[in-house]
Amino acid sequence: MRKFRALLGIGIAGACALAVLPGVALAAPTAPYTALTIDVGQAWGSTVTNPGVYDASNATMYAYAFGDAGVRLTARANATGDYFVIDAVPPAGQRFVEGQTYETRRSWDSTHAGLDLSGGGTGCNQAFGSLTVKQVVEDPQTHVISGFAAAYDFHCETNPNGIHGEVRWNSDVDYTAAVTTPVPLNFGSVEVSAGSVSRTVTVRSQGSVPVTFGGASFAGRDAAEFSVSANTCTGQTLAPGATCTVTVVAKPTRPGGRFAGLELADGSTYGRTVVGLVANGVDGVRGTYWPLPPKRLMDTRIGLGAPKAKIAPDRKVDLQVTGRGGVPSSGVGSVVLNVTVTGPTSSSFLTLYPAGVARPTASSINFPKWWLGSNNVTVKVGSGGKVSVYNRAGYVDVVVDVVGFYASDNTLASRGIKGSQYQWFKPSRLWDSRTDGGALPAGYYTDGPVNFGPDFSPHVRALVLNITAVSPKKAGFLTAWSGEGEVPSSSTVNYAAGKIVPNLAIVKTRQVWNSNGYYMPAFAVYTHATSNIVIDIVGVMDDGEVADGLRFTPLTPTRIADSRINQGIPGAFGPGSIRKVTAPSSMVTDATEVLAMNVTAVSPTKNTVITVWPADYGMSKPSASNLNPAAGQIVSNAVMGVIGPQDAFNVHNLSGNTHLVADVVGTLYLYSGTASSATVAQATAANAERLKVVDSGDRVTRRG
Repeated sequence: MRKFRALLGIGIAGACALAVLPGVALAAPTAPYTALTIDVGQAWGSTVTNPGVYDASNATMYAYAFGDAGVRLTARANATGDYFVIDAVPPAGQRFVEGQTYETRRSWDSTHAGLDLSGGGTGCNQAFGSLTVKQVVEDPQTHVISGFAAAYDFHCETNPNGIHGEVRWNSDVDYTAAVTTPVPLNFGSVEVSAGSVSRTVTVRSQGSVPVTFGGASFAGRDAAEFSVSANTCTGQTLAPGATCTVTVVAKPTRPGGRFAGLELADGSTYGRTVVGLVANGVDGVRGTYWPLPPKRLMDTRIGLGAPKAKIAPDRKVDLQVTGRGGVPSSGVGSVVLNVTVTGPTSSSFLTLYPAGVARPTASSINFPKWWLGSNNVTVKVGSGGKVSVYNRAGYVDVVVDVVGFYASDNTLASRGIKGSQYQWFKPSRLWDSRTDGGALPAGYYTDGPVNFGPDFSPHVRALVLNITAVSPKKAGFLTAWSGEGEVPSSSTVNYAAGKIVPNLAIVKTRQVWNSNGYYMPAFAVYTHATSNIVIDIVGVMDDGEVADGLRFTPLTPTRIADSRINQGIPGAFGPGSIRKVTAPSSMVTDATEVLAMNVTAVSPTKNTVITVWPADYGMSKPSASNLNPAAGQIVSNAVMGVIGPQDAFNVHNLSGNTHLVADVVGTLYLYSGTASSATVAQATAANAERLKVVDSGDRVTRRG
């Protein structure tokens, strides 16, 4: 039978207490102790919001026998008015036994002790936890409790995170206590994947005896998203009143609230001091792609964007790219350009690189004398929003069209829409006019949708294609665009008569309705002269909502392979040979999936085909091609080179012998905010296994 025991008048008055904040102590308390220590850990914001150590120095304390051989302790903080009540009652029909640990519930019964903790009148409907009894003092005549010491672990409702601490009433049992500020340690909003914020927690020893701290670790749902950057606590023994600090870094991998606890081993009954951590992961747009309708930025033949003159040997021009052609004036990290060379007076190469930095030893487009051709070039934006265009030898006219850009920060987030993330595919053929309809007549364009199925199709904003002109009747060009409006004045592939000329293109799409009830992306390709056309898909740019999308990190062009000097590749490729190229460890992380590259075939002995695909996934060589160089040519093409689990890609040479050069202009990494798994490595592997069924749809031919 439960029996309420009346107040015995054993109160600890705080009339002369110093008005100090909880967590501040001028000296160690002396026995006998009446105190309540509270560590809210990760349970902040439940029944108790302010942790601390409450005793006669900073609070009005009352303690008395309660229930059947139990105890109630109350504390009212002098400075803040915070009010706490803790009740501890043994199981029904029993008395507390020193040294025993009891499983607790809010209401005690025959198998559970009672433990309840409330703050400011706010309590729990249900509770569970444990109570370790260290001392019980009873009146020898009445057996009424007059002194008590215990350690507690209290969980409100079903919260797995508990409040823990020590209870002392008229006891000579020493205790350790550590008070942390601030609580919780709040990092505010932090950009997912790209951002990090540091905060420092101060830990004060405030028990009756010193506390010795062991190692620091993290626990909780999002523990992996926090790390320690500085720590003066571990290995230290702090006398009461002394402090130490721990600096924690939050780096969220997912949007939304991220929660964990910093745990410092402290030798107490509970074993650790716990600091609640909270950060708000923000889904930014850094590294996302923004497709644009093709727009001409430079043409040296007419003085657009540069002087009206061929670029001289060993000279450069600086091209303004931001604030033009749909490219914003700020928030841009890299631009994607189609660069066309016309009328060179000598074999040479162009290098595009960020303005204001030293020219790298890499090339963006290689060409022979009098060549007409183009290449897709991704280039990091330099000082003043400009890129430099350098010519090695002879004199050459250069035409530059912009087709998109990558965001450098979150400036563009205010537009209210997300940028695109890259989704790669095993290269596959969408259309080959040689087997489907014949050569496209001069002045016509082919137009049609690409069907990725109802779940994926509506999310596509641009297609990443390798477009090849095959044996055109005369010199001319191809133009790829969304199919909306008139044919743009820009070009995608520039070709000479009778040649096979590929170029990588990121083509902005339009949405067309499918009779099955969903939207599909569509695009068009125009030809200036009669030509066969081959279109291979290597990936898409989505709407930022699809799982396992990739974001871009720009680099100044960096050479990672040159078979002429055995860099990355040991010597020339023979006919039918496959070589594996491994990315430098300094260039990639565990989240890197794609290298944005410029790949150059150097003087093959026969007409050949170069194909690039990821290594170490057990993936067979695709039927698609990346370069189609003729014998003796030096030919470049942009390649989105997917790397396998060992950070490598394969290269196949079809015939003859050829040297190969690879220059990296950026990397694409798995964005954790939309990854299908919280573990980036697992999501990367899942992405590699994904093969979508792609239907090129019915293409139609129209006069341009």
